[in-house]
Amino acid sequence: MFPRPVGPKPLLSGPGHPIPAPGVAAGRTRPVTGLRDFHGVFGYAAIVANGLAGGAALLAWGVGRLRGRWLWVLTIAAEAMMMVEVILGVILFARGHYGTDRLRIHMFYGFLTFVTVGLAYQYRDSLRGRVEMLYGLVGLFIMGLGIRAVFEVSS
Repeated sequence: MFPRPVGPKPLLSGPGHPIPAPGVAAGRTRPVTGLRDFHGVFGYAAIVANGLAGGAALLAWGVGRLRGRWLWVLTIAAEAMMMVEVILGVILFARGHYGTDRLRIHMFYGFLTFVTVGLAYQYRDSLRGRVEMLYGLVGLFIMGLGIRAVFEVSS
């Protein structure tokens, strides 16, 4: 019946709640911890990993001797990190942590990332000889989507 409140709940200390919890000033809410913090910090790691993987793939496309298993391990790890981010975002949304209209575009970027990885995997066979170029551009595109998603939350 009533909308669920968005954001952290204030810490309560006792009957009437006159004393703030340790480390929390009166009238302030507790710092967000747990899954939401992990989503934020791990998001930066996933953005950097996709940028590195994209740059490495483009470099390997141009310099053939750099191609190898290491590139695909890096690419798969970076894309998997971003998929974990998308799943964490869905869990947070389902728990009611993201409910404002301004954050809807943040979720759009997450789902667009998910679709991009699927499309890249689907088209890899049709680009024989240019697969490194494909995954390089995809890695940089995913990095850009991640950066945009961070800016949407920060603003």
